[in-house]
Amino acid sequence: MNILVCISNVPDTTSKINFTQDNTKFDTTGVQFVINPNDEFGLTRAMWFKEKQGATVHVATVGGPGVESTMRKALAIGADEGIRINAEPTDGYFVAQQLAEVIKNGGYDLIIAGRESIDYNGGMVPGIIAATLDINFVNTCIGLEVDGDKVKAIREIDGGKETLETSLPLIIGGQKGLVEESDLRIPNMRGIMMARQKKLNVLEPVDSDHATTDKSFDKPAPKGPVKLVDAENVEELIDLLHNEAKVI
Repeated sequence: MNILVCISNVPDTTSKINFTQDNTKFDTTGVQFVINPNDEFGLTRAMWFKEKQGATVHVATVGGPGVESTMRKALAIGADEGIRINAEPTDGYFVAQQLAEVIKNGGYDLIIAGRESIDYNGGMVPGIIAATLDINFVNTCIGLEVDGDKVKAIREIDGGKETLETSLPLIIGGQKGLVEESDLRIPNMRGIMMARQKKLNVLEPVDSDHATTDKSFDKPAPKGPVKLVDAENVEELIDLLHNEAKVI
């Protein structure tokens, strides 16, 4: 089984976010970038298929040379080969078209993407890939078993879970639950050394439209001041919650 894991290079959630050029560009100064968490769950599941079923695992991303450290981490975790499409990931449609071209030419059986990236939260890339290539698609996937070309998938739905049976080729939008956080892997020294020897192919982008453009960014409104109420003054607390906070 040939697996492609789609990786997004996203800011660490602890990073302080700022914008430049009159709030039209994201300021990357001092920002630490990591593998998108939803993608990391998918990569870990792909490692299980590699170890238990002998699958081959490639990782792919759209981005400039700055994303290569994130790709090397994925290779150190255990992916066999990396693919970087040399373009700025300006919007979800553009990214999906670039990845679809890689998938079309790569002969992949299973494509694992994150449900969404934690930077723009578009949640569109795996679905657009599936529509472009006309392959089966399961979103919000929290369970995945493959037997030959038969697949059993579990996905999260409102108020519960849904179990599906489908077949390869398949793309999923994975998330937490596909593996647990305790299953995520930290590259060891051997993996880091081996990653230096693995292929990281750089491909030029195919012609594709940019369906959306960012006009400007706004930060959330700052939180208001905190009022402290003596624990014994219940009446004052109720009054503030009712008349000022208006939550009761």
